Amino acid sequence: MTDKTAHEALRDTGRQAMREVLGEGYMARRDATTTPLNQALRHLSEEFPYASLWTRGTLTRRERSMITIGMLVAMSQHHELRGHLVGALNNGCTPEEIAEVITHSCAYAGFPAAIAAMRTAEDVLKEQGRA
Repeated sequence: MTDKTAHEALRDTGRQAMREVLGEGYMARRDATTTPLNQALRHLSEEFPYASLWTRGTLTRRERSMITIGMLVAMSQHHELRGHLVGALNNGCTPEEIAEVITHSCAYAGFPAAIAAMRTAEDVLKEQGRA
């Protein structure tokens, strides 16, 4: 297998995992905004976190979603949090569990980060018809 073929296989696996976690709409927006400038970074995100981590069996995707939400809250990455909140719903997390992860994170990430994340979650849950 050539390096190109290996990377293509990883990307295919990663794109399928992304599709399952983040949804078709996310993938359509991602594909429509992929450019020569951002293509290499997008390929890496398909190959590493999605093909290599989200497909591992030790944790469920539901558990991975909750961990990811907590980390994104801690880093105040609300743009990325939006997509992963949808992913958490797709992976079986309930709105109550999502709220609990965000509430729990206030002790470790701080109240400002948790409050901002809760606002983001409220918006996403409303948009998804889950609030």
